[in-house]
Amino acid sequence: MGRAEFRTTAASVSGKFRKIDECELEIPGPFCLVIFGASGDLAQRKILPSLYRLYRHELLPEHFFILGAARTDMGEDAFRLAVREKVESAFPEDFSGTGWDEFAARLYYLRVDYEKAESCPPLGERIDFLEERHYTRGNRIFYLAIPPDVYEPVIANLGSSGLSREEGGYTHIVIEKPIGRDLESAKRLNVIIGGSFRESQVYRMDHYLAKETVQNIIMLRFANLIFEPIWNRSYIDHVQITASETVGVEHRAGYYERAGVLRDMFQNHLLQLLALTAMEPPALFEAERVRDEKMKVLCSIRGFDLDSLSEFLVLGQYGRGRIGNLEVPGYREEQGIAGASMTPTFAAMRVFIDNWRWNGVPFYLRSGKRLAGRKAEISVHFKRVPHLLFSSAIGRGGIEPNVLVIRVQPKEGVNLLFETKTPGSRVCLSSAHMDFSYRKTSSLTDYERVLLDCMQGDQMLFVREDGVEAAWKLFTPLIDRTESDVTARNFPNYAAGSDGPREAGLLLEKDGRRWRKI
Repeated sequence: MGRAEFRTTAASVSGKFRKIDECELEIPGPFCLVIFGASGDLAQRKILPSLYRLYRHELLPEHFFILGAARTDMGEDAFRLAVREKVESAFPEDFSGTGWDEFAARLYYLRVDYEKAESCPPLGERIDFLEERHYTRGNRIFYLAIPPDVYEPVIANLGSSGLSREEGGYTHIVIEKPIGRDLESAKRLNVIIGGSFRESQVYRMDHYLAKETVQNIIMLRFANLIFEPIWNRSYIDHVQITASETVGVEHRAGYYERAGVLRDMFQNHLLQLLALTAMEPPALFEAERVRDEKMKVLCSIRGFDLDSLSEFLVLGQYGRGRIGNLEVPGYREEQGIAGASMTPTFAAMRVFIDNWRWNGVPFYLRSGKRLAGRKAEISVHFKRVPHLLFSSAIGRGGIEPNVLVIRVQPKEGVNLLFETKTPGSRVCLSSAHMDFSYRKTSSLTDYERVLLDCMQGDQMLFVREDGVEAAWKLFTPLIDRTESDVTARNFPNYAAGSDGPREAGLLLEKDGRRWRKI
């Protein structure tokens, strides 16, 4: 049984679209995908298994090939074997020997030196040869799954060798975060990108934006009249955005020691979620219109008062603790971490957006490692009702305000908390939940989604040049100040498996609010 056997009971193929479960997805045209860093962790764990799963879903075209390019010296057979092991491990339920053989026949490898321009001519010759074999019509995607410190030479070499030009087909480049480590480095990288590629060719990836629930934020707001009229300072008390992890630094110790939580999570993932939540309705549902509105939000965020950090920012680092039944070490005890490291693994902060819609409404952001649970969510907390008809029956506690929770992961969905009468003769209220879950209707992982969008030329989920620089302009002064003054940090200041530092709770409590439980 070959490729066509997969999910035949739940899917049907029709023209350039394929219906899987309840979702109709467009099949891209022919393409060549060159993955720089193909022997590395990101490509092996995420990108290549995602491509195989797309193939098994029949969401890739008939004509395509994948060329791995990396510094590791290995043959194509060894490369295919390594990828097969990762695919079987990642998606055992989707793996098929016959399907793998068909996929592997489109999988190639070439050793390259990222920093040497002389690596590009052999790469170009290999691409030309394989394009003729697989009839990919000159459509090329270059995916940089490499360390950020070699982004610049690879991009410059692609430009100087002519591989960035579009001749008869498209040429796209996908760049994983981090896009720089501060405003100056981000600007420098953008200049180098602009010297080799046009902005319409560039796909700066933030995989958080590819999750179904994140995309649904726009639909939820602008396709439902019941939400948009109250999506403003008159009805909303505050917004919380949380991204918590139970894992530690794992294999990313070297990167994380240089980055910390503010670089790793806040200036990209959480800021993008904030922008989608707070943006104005675009005139049309098009990539550039949506990105224009997100950019307006980023430019409206109030600058941080660097002389009063404790008023709006809490930093933390995890110590020893328990995750479930497992005892785990503190951050400073992790392999590859300095014994006296001052790198924060947790942050909570209050942000204001100075525009007409959101004036005075606080946005509370928090993210951390080794916390009590794994989740990413946006919770919109509405104001309390202005007059309590039932105060004598309810008591001093009052009626709980309505909360709309947009769950990004792991259980993607939307939940609305509202009050209802408990059955019986007395006036007694209780909170009820109206819940929608994506568990039965979501088909693609975040990497599968962004790969398809890049093949189809849809930049909706990718960050634009000006958006990157606006985020760094906001956060660079804050990061510089926190990194220059570490003497007062009392690290570690929260136990692994907890909700984070005690001071994070006080950040909301002094405003008369409280965090949602992790």
